Amino acid sequence: MTAAAEKSTTAGAPAKKNPILHQPKAVWAVAFACVIAFMGIGLVDPILPAIADSLHATPTQTSLLFTSYLLITGFAMLFTSWLSTRIGARKTLLFGLALIVVFALAAGLSQNVESVIGFRAGWGLGNALFISTALATIVGAASGGASSAIILYEAALGLGIAIGPLLGGLLGSISWRGPFFGTSVLMAIGFIAIATLMKKETARPTPTPLSAPFKALTRPALAVLAVAALFYNIGFFILLAYTPFPLGLDAMGLGLTFFGWGLAVAITSVWVAPLLTRRLPRTRVLWAVLLLLALDLVAAGLFVSSTVGLIVAVIVGGALLGVMNTVLTESVMAATDLPRPVASSAYSAVRFIGGAVAPPVASLIAVAFAAATPFYVAAGSVVVASLIVIVGHRLIAHVDHEEEGEIEEAEAITAGE
Repeated sequence: MTAAAEKSTTAGAPAKKNPILHQPKAVWAVAFACVIAFMGIGLVDPILPAIADSLHATPTQTSLLFTSYLLITGFAMLFTSWLSTRIGARKTLLFGLALIVVFALAAGLSQNVESVIGFRAGWGLGNALFISTALATIVGAASGGASSAIILYEAALGLGIAIGPLLGGLLGSISWRGPFFGTSVLMAIGFIAIATLMKKETARPTPTPLSAPFKALTRPALAVLAVAALFYNIGFFILLAYTPFPLGLDAMGLGLTFFGWGLAVAITSVWVAPLLTRRLPRTRVLWAVLLLLALDLVAAGLFVSSTVGLIVAVIVGGALLGVMNTVLTESVMAATDLPRPVASSAYSAVRFIGGAVAPPVASLIAVAFAAATPFYVAAGSVVVASLIVIVGHRLIAHVDHEEEGEIEEAEAITAGE
């Protein structure tokens, strides 16, 4: 064939379709539900002051919306792999979505803060069941290979983290009940989509023993990283759950602030963290970013009376949190030869304890001392996490040399968030 003929043939050939955008309907259904599920992370941030005002609750009581959610999410993580390997991914997804629909609706209908706290716990259970199963479902059902599936999944995750606070601010400016009702409706749509578009599995994986996550915590490397994550999460959730109160903005202002925070988390977790770990050892990235986060939290304390200064600290903190979440969870997955879901669930259960304790403790400290004090406590806790990584380096040094594939990176981002 002549060069001219080759050129003619190439010019007449149809353009290749982007495999990422041409997926089975079931994959789009799960991806849509993923966006909504990850929105739940920052959805309540903009409405915390409004809930406190409307339900005559103290900041400490209101912060328990995070505590109940995180405690139950962490506890449930210990059992999600046991359940999904017995009833199948589809039923686990639907069960998780159904719980979120019911409990988000119930939270929106509540007449007192105690009820909202309780229903947020049920929401946390549903979220744990859904999130722990979604990635494997998308990878298994997507066309165009695992790479396309992972890009789609990470896009859904990033959208959810960023949009959650913004939607919370928009709906919260109408009523504090709006974000709860909005989540319930969107998750109901996701439930219907998965129920109608996703086929039942023909085969299931080998059942996971109930004791597996508990035994995993006896591994020294995993234990070191889990305890470091516990102290790190104290800093994380003081920044996330306490900051709306000293900021003093309305629901829309808080929504925009934490939209910036969520966008920073999404960008650095998906793109910056892998870039850093390709050039530096994971353990070095961990302790260095932890120290930078401590400095950011100190800055938040120093600028606690400055709205602009505190907003900048929140967004910079989001960028650092995104790197930490991904690299820390990648390290956990490389720390042992355990199945990744087992290692991740054991680690998540421990780290969520720090996240659950932090919000009410921060509010109590602010009342007892000053508005800036919780940020200094958060900084101290993050420094402790950095010291644990440094002192325990001998036990975790091997994570610096483990290579992660695309699926492992996506799982790390999921578990980190």
